[in-house]
Amino acid sequence: MLLNNRLLTAAFSILLFASYAQQDKLVTHFMFDKMSINPGKTGIDMYNGFCATSIYRNQWDKVNGAPNSAILNVEGNLTRFFPGGIGVNFYHDAIGFARQNTMLVNYSYPLQIGRVGVLGIGVGIGFMNYGMDPTWVPPTGVPDPSLPVGFSATSIDANFGLYFQAKNYYAGFSTTHLSESDLAADPTNLALSFQTARHYYIMGGYVVKDAFGTGNNIDIQTLVRTDLIKYSMDLNARYMMELGGNQAYGGLTFRTSDAIAIMAGYSPMENFNVGYAYDININKLASISRGSHELFVKYCYFLPPPPKTKARHPRWL
Repeated sequence: MLLNNRLLTAAFSILLFASYAQQDKLVTHFMFDKMSINPGKTGIDMYNGFCATSIYRNQWDKVNGAPNSAILNVEGNLTRFFPGGIGVNFYHDAIGFARQNTMLVNYSYPLQIGRVGVLGIGVGIGFMNYGMDPTWVPPTGVPDPSLPVGFSATSIDANFGLYFQAKNYYAGFSTTHLSESDLAADPTNLALSFQTARHYYIMGGYVVKDAFGTGNNIDIQTLVRTDLIKYSMDLNARYMMELGGNQAYGGLTFRTSDAIAIMAGYSPMENFNVGYAYDININKLASISRGSHELFVKYCYFLPPPPKTKARHPRWL
């Protein structure tokens, strides 16, 4: 009986922590997932290009009910046809009995700031669905009526972001879940609801050219996230190098009060990248978790330049 109560308490702790302290997803490959948390990034720095990025994260391996996340971002720069970049973001998250699905359509308007860089002003609008389908195993054969039952609800979701891209650095500020929607199957029953919390992000990065005189670069990036109750910060450094004629990287990430991660990536062909990251927990979960695994795939396609036309006067033919 005591063991069952402890297991139930642990399950609730994971669910509550994930629902309130980590409503928004958390990924180690955050440098490849800027668009979903900052719509101002959509299409910036990829003229005439279209990119699809997918990230899968198995968080806190071997912990029952721990988060499993899948992300798909598709974005394109269409300034050849009209000003701005467009993108679609899909996110699926499974935490314990809960399931969350979010889909947003992003638009970013690029504003040229002299010769310094481009400022993307972006918005994302879509919907979020949250559902829970619990399967309780009580210590007795009599079900407990106080335990929550399954429900599902859908509501509008919206993001806003500013993203500045220069030659060797970038910076951004954004906020997600502007509406702070209350997803409730029954407005009179708080046990059957999910309250979204507005999150704020500050991101930045800098490329150190020709690091240590090797001809290779070091890419340094950071991301700060908060819901004004809790906060966390990721600091990442990747060493970019040539390997077998193709680009590769190795790097480290430190996440406050959570984990240290190692990552590696390779580009087996032009415009195609794959990567893997492994998080080593440095908090209380370190004794029961085997870390977190993350896979990353990205492919880009660039439109060929428009054909050049020449006009000649008949007299000079």
